[in-house]
Amino acid sequence: MAFQILLNVVLAFLWMFIKVSYDPISFIKGFIFGLLVIFVLRRYFHSRFYLFRLWSFIKLTFIFIKELILSNIAIVKIVLKPKLDMRPAIFAMDTVLTKDWQITLLSSLITLTPGTLVIDVSADNKTLFIHAMNIGEVEDEINSIKNSFEKAILEVSR
Repeated sequence: MAFQILLNVVLAFLWMFIKVSYDPISFIKGFIFGLLVIFVLRRYFHSRFYLFRLWSFIKLTFIFIKELILSNIAIVKIVLKPKLDMRPAIFAMDTVLTKDWQITLLSSLITLTPGTLVIDVSADNKTLFIHAMNIGEVEDEINSIKNSFEKAILEVSR
């Protein structure tokens, strides 16, 4: 991915030198031209086209923001009730993520979302132990995490 970005910037500067125009508009045109060249030649690179990975990262960011807002609303509803009827629980969630940075990112995203906290990761990095402030069905909570954060992290790292 880094090679593709560097190549795109080099192609943008090359475009500027060929056009003998050194303004930002010429650089942007060259950058877009470089994107087209890299997209056409993408099968000759070892990694996938870097804009696909960038788009996946942007989607992961929006998923996190959405989950952050929804969980904040849920926490406010719980706190503002006159009678606290929470069901706190600790549950185990198996993950298909294999790399350390993927597991760390998933743990951080879960912990940053209000109402949940990753307590521990198993020794084999296959199971996360999560504390939830108010839990419904455990399978629903696990599927929610797997279908949002874990799926998006897999898409980014593909």
